[in-house]
Amino acid sequence: MLFFSFLKFWDVSDFRVVFQFISLFLNNFTFFVDIDLLLQKFQCSRVHLDLSRVESLLLGLGNPQNQLPIIHVAGTNGKGSVCAYLSSILRKAGYSTGRYTSPHLVNWVERISVNDQPIFPNELYKILQKVENAIAPNQDLPTQFEVITIAAWLYFVYRQVDIAVFEVGLGGRLDATNVCPPPLVSVITSISREHCQILGNTLAEIAAEKAGIIKKGRPVVMGVLPLNAQQVIRSQASKLKSPLIITKSSRQLKPGWAKYKCSSGKYIKYPLPLSGQFQLTNSAVAIAAIEVLQKQGWNIPESAIINGIAQTQWLGRIQWTTWKRQKLLIDGAHNPGSAKALRDYIDSLSATYVVWIIGMLSNKDHFNIFRELLRTQDRLYLVPIPEHNSANPRELAQLATTICPGLESCYPHTDLPSVLDIAFNPSNKDGLVILCGSLYLVGYFLSLQSS
Repeated sequence: MLFFSFLKFWDVSDFRVVFQFISLFLNNFTFFVDIDLLLQKFQCSRVHLDLSRVESLLLGLGNPQNQLPIIHVAGTNGKGSVCAYLSSILRKAGYSTGRYTSPHLVNWVERISVNDQPIFPNELYKILQKVENAIAPNQDLPTQFEVITIAAWLYFVYRQVDIAVFEVGLGGRLDATNVCPPPLVSVITSISREHCQILGNTLAEIAAEKAGIIKKGRPVVMGVLPLNAQQVIRSQASKLKSPLIITKSSRQLKPGWAKYKCSSGKYIKYPLPLSGQFQLTNSAVAIAAIEVLQKQGWNIPESAIINGIAQTQWLGRIQWTTWKRQKLLIDGAHNPGSAKALRDYIDSLSATYVVWIIGMLSNKDHFNIFRELLRTQDRLYLVPIPEHNSANPRELAQLATTICPGLESCYPHTDLPSVLDIAFNPSNKDGLVILCGSLYLVGYFLSLQSS
């Protein structure tokens, strides 16, 4: 299972690459287990945002974060795909590009990549050991996210990348990635309600946390935001004298093609491989950030933008795939904003009804996610998410039938593989099968699919 799940992140179009990969994988197999065991030491049940632990460890490791030019990307939704667009464009422009994103779907190595190729497990394990050895006996233990973030800084310096794209994990102001020096450009993709118990109960409060990545005098690119969130970003950018670039969505020319209006007034037409109307905004945000770099002297031709976006891949986000040769759609849809985006995409397909396979973490906004997704005549199967703090499927079923009493059926189940087979039985033949609710559930599905 590990072999195939890791193989999907590599370019295996050449058989020589496949054989080389098999050899390397066999030599590295035990490191997958070792990485999990090492990082388990830093697992904690609650989120404690604080930069002091990260700053102290980085100081002892030579402050690698100060040795790299970076693009810093925050936002409720869209930040992962924006990072994917950016790294692909920069690679096409000839720059060695690091990318750090979270969470991973199957393996920890997915989080850290150079030129869109994930770090090898033996390399990650050695770097994690280095981080662990730098922790003083009397020092507070860092979190898993803090440890893997520090590992990313170290790896990118070791690989001597030209530039790195860093995705914020949670919020921005106190996120472990926010120990970086002033970035080339800060990016805030979108803002909606999520992690309210940590970031705040209003969009303005959440926006204030994300605005924490804006640095004095450094440009900031802002996606399409609600007005009250936008005002917070404008205010912080003005306070810090940071040039603010307000992005408008690209226009769809036809399915799979878009047009972006540059700051010069010129238009760029480009293929858009990722599904969903929101990718018109995400791709526009990425291009706006690239325009900032161009003005700073980075050599990024229009052809790199077009070809980079065309070859962007981002697994688990409105992704068509198969289960036993039958077509289904998978997506994280782990908050109301992303659930609405998924529902908008589904409605554009004119499906008769949807066969939902949903699992969610216990701390998510179940009510509003269901409210965005479910419609009369839909069929719903609830499943747990293995090895995570999963919501109870029976409790989710009760909530779903309360929110959408017109559901054709609603059943809690104990495991995903059996539900997948049920979802594709002949009685559901006219429905569109969709698996969503958590990126961890999507990752579990991908591991099952690979095996």
